[in-house]
Amino acid sequence: MADNDSTPVHLRGNGRPVTEEQTVSELKVTGSIPVELDGRYVRTGANPFSGTSAHPFFGDGMLHGMRLCEGKAQWYRNCYVQTPFITDPSLDILDPSVFSDMKASKANTHVIGHAGKILALEEGHFPYVVDGDLSTVGPTDFDGSLKGSFTAHPKICPLTGELLAFGYSAFEPYLRYLRVSAEGKLVQTEEITVGGPTMMHDFNITQNYVVFMDLPAVFDLQLAMNGEMPIRWDDNYPARLGVMPRNGTNAEVEWYDINPCYVFHPMNSYEDGDTIVLDVARFSHMWRDSAMDFPSPELWRWTIDTSSGKVREEQIDDRSAEFPRVADSVIGRKHRYGYMMSLSEVGNPDDPMSTSGAILKYDRQTDSRTQIDLGKGCTGGEPVFVPCENPNNEDDGYLMTYVHDALSDTSRFVIMDAATMDNVPVASIDLPRVPSGFHGSWIPASVAN
Repeated sequence: MADNDSTPVHLRGNGRPVTEEQTVSELKVTGSIPVELDGRYVRTGANPFSGTSAHPFFGDGMLHGMRLCEGKAQWYRNCYVQTPFITDPSLDILDPSVFSDMKASKANTHVIGHAGKILALEEGHFPYVVDGDLSTVGPTDFDGSLKGSFTAHPKICPLTGELLAFGYSAFEPYLRYLRVSAEGKLVQTEEITVGGPTMMHDFNITQNYVVFMDLPAVFDLQLAMNGEMPIRWDDNYPARLGVMPRNGTNAEVEWYDINPCYVFHPMNSYEDGDTIVLDVARFSHMWRDSAMDFPSPELWRWTIDTSSGKVREEQIDDRSAEFPRVADSVIGRKHRYGYMMSLSEVGNPDDPMSTSGAILKYDRQTDSRTQIDLGKGCTGGEPVFVPCENPNNEDDGYLMTYVHDALSDTSRFVIMDAATMDNVPVASIDLPRVPSGFHGSWIPASVAN
């Protein structure tokens, strides 16, 4: 679809869908791919099969994968997750009979590797399993144990290997906590009482707790009946954080009031004595004026004092940034470093060359920020940290993402030095255009091959 005034903003520039599936094995590499990298970087995104979608969240899940092994880029591959929307493009995600079908996932939000499987995730439905070649195996309900939705943002505990998750719904029960063993078995489902049907996109874990974010973005079924995204801001819905032991029950949840806001993605959380610390990408509100009302997010810190029952809220930076990540080894543990995606220059959405991206690195010990500038007209995605072979420090490793160059309208996969934050990639791999997307993971061959 050509860019013009009738084209939705999210389908312009590098938001333009790419519907051709391809595998490219002859890849130009600049620099040197570290030989210890044996696995796949896989990212998904909303890429409408029909070529159009009413909202950025409604496109179909297309995987974009890089297979690295023995210092070589073996292949780049992009392919749709074969959900019911691909086999029957006439399906409407807002049709109640479709939305309530737990196999009717868009699979467009995140990809993880756990217990020998690669899971493509979207928070309203079952996960989809794909194989090492990114071909679709099918939806999973964990051998019949999963009875509802599964978040796109589960957390893998680096100490136990458990996959901690939740599922929300527009209908009661509004929230379920889910705990999956390191072997991939759903071993706990706990209904959690909240004030209403909210969109809970992500949550937090620490070594001993999970923390739910019960925030004022609520379901409105009238909007769905009107063919609109069925979630809106509610000034009358209290904003709260709920702390529960990781193997706890609804009766053990302790709730803490915070100022109204919205958070799609936390950076990380951890326990520090009688406090629980959360670093988050915080929005002042979400979808107050319309379904495209996205204010700028910034990095904030919430510190829950479990003794006093109060939460200290402090803004860390006024730089707009999103998609926060830490090293997988410190998820739920005290982190020093965190990484975010930002725009160093924000220009006209119809002039991609006027916008430039940056990868930010936050040092929470020194309260400093450094960055990798991607270049004029170049924008990146979520930075995923991958450790080097024998790391001595938390930031000994690499940052991976796809970068789009508006001048050539092509993309590249970059491997950056996370310790030095040098603007020059360790390795850069030339690719066809990879459209903007959401989340992904480095999945070592030892996890899923």
